[in-house]
Amino acid sequence: MRTTRIGSGAGFSGDRIEPAEDLLRRGNLADLVLECLGERTVALAQQRKLADPAQGYERRLPARFSRLLPLARRAGVRIVTNMGAAHPLAAGRITRDLLDAAGLGGRVAVVTGDDVLDVLDLDAPAWETGKPLRELGEIVSANAYLGADALLPALAADVVITGRVADPSLFVAPLADRLGWDLGDPAATAAGTLAGHLLECAGQLTGGYFADPGHQDVPDLAALGFPFADVGSDGVARLGKLPGTGGLLSRATVREQLLYEITDPAAYLTPDITLDVRDVSIAETGPDEVRVSGARGKPRPERLKVSVGYRAGSKVEAEISYVGPNAARRGALAAEVVTTRLAGVPVRAEVLGGETGCRLRVAAIGHDRDLLDRVGDEVESLYTNGPAGGGGVRVHVTEVIGIASTLIPREAVRPDVTFLEAPDAAA
Repeated sequence: MRTTRIGSGAGFSGDRIEPAEDLLRRGNLADLVLECLGERTVALAQQRKLADPAQGYERRLPARFSRLLPLARRAGVRIVTNMGAAHPLAAGRITRDLLDAAGLGGRVAVVTGDDVLDVLDLDAPAWETGKPLRELGEIVSANAYLGADALLPALAADVVITGRVADPSLFVAPLADRLGWDLGDPAATAAGTLAGHLLECAGQLTGGYFADPGHQDVPDLAALGFPFADVGSDGVARLGKLPGTGGLLSRATVREQLLYEITDPAAYLTPDITLDVRDVSIAETGPDEVRVSGARGKPRPERLKVSVGYRAGSKVEAEISYVGPNAARRGALAAEVVTTRLAGVPVRAEVLGGETGCRLRVAAIGHDRDLLDRVGDEVESLYTNGPAGGGGVRVHVTEVIGIASTLIPREAVRPDVTFLEAPDAAA
């Protein structure tokens, strides 16, 4: 029976880098996956790309890869990541240049085709409202969730960079490649999807999101280690973390992650399969070692999920602090003054803090910039028109990119792969 080891190097865009470095140094991995896109991340990346066509990739990519690529190349570990976000080709070129600058050589593959804005049916309903997408306002992005089949042709490279790909699919593809699985085999694809779903959030599996002092204690959280899985060709996955790292990998942490975001345990829809986890077996086989098996699968959906970003107006956040005796009552009075003067304006006012120190926060969202500016002005006017002792006013206005979801026929999505050679590798 063949076995391969795959590690999780990031579970979101702001994740730590050190646990991934540790996995590359002493994890004996075949592949390291960095999952860095949330629901809003691609839309925000599209916003950056609209402002500057050279941008749009995950902004931490250069810092991450400058540290990870040398370790990965020395260890012979393939990296798969969705840090391409809204501009995978730019991310690929930066990665190639980093490899070249470090004298590492190597082949970079860029997977594109998730951007479906040009073929999006604006009369399709948004899941959140049931109304046509066109009623959302100006749509700035539409990215389909690609599956493992889109990644398979790219896996001849040393680094694979994608845009929007379903989180488990980032793991399913390298597992299928290493173990010789046919993605048309429901048992194999279900097993890979289960492993990928458990690993996709990195430190969430090893106790990071699980920790609750006094109820669910997790040791040495400051040195949290990220997980890996030894996956056999029979589909059984043995989850672990490196010795000496912080965190906790247990039946409880695995069960919590198993149910994360799946909605229906009998039918978790992914681009690769409809996953059924009701009969999954989870067993602790040693300290920080858990064996999982028993996933089942039904045919993959004929339509792919699309994450749609649209201009939802702007948001104002205005704050002022009160400290000293009676601070909480002064903060409450300040909130009353602002909401009275902004009667009819949909604002949210909340007083955060305690009796001797608090901060009033007033927020509103809308398309009327003058009205948003008025919210900020009213909070600032509290300096001399509100309760005594107010200070530290902060007013911040930012554009809001709203997110909606819809479906698109699978045949309308056309993935593609571009290979970029670092000069040393091409010589």
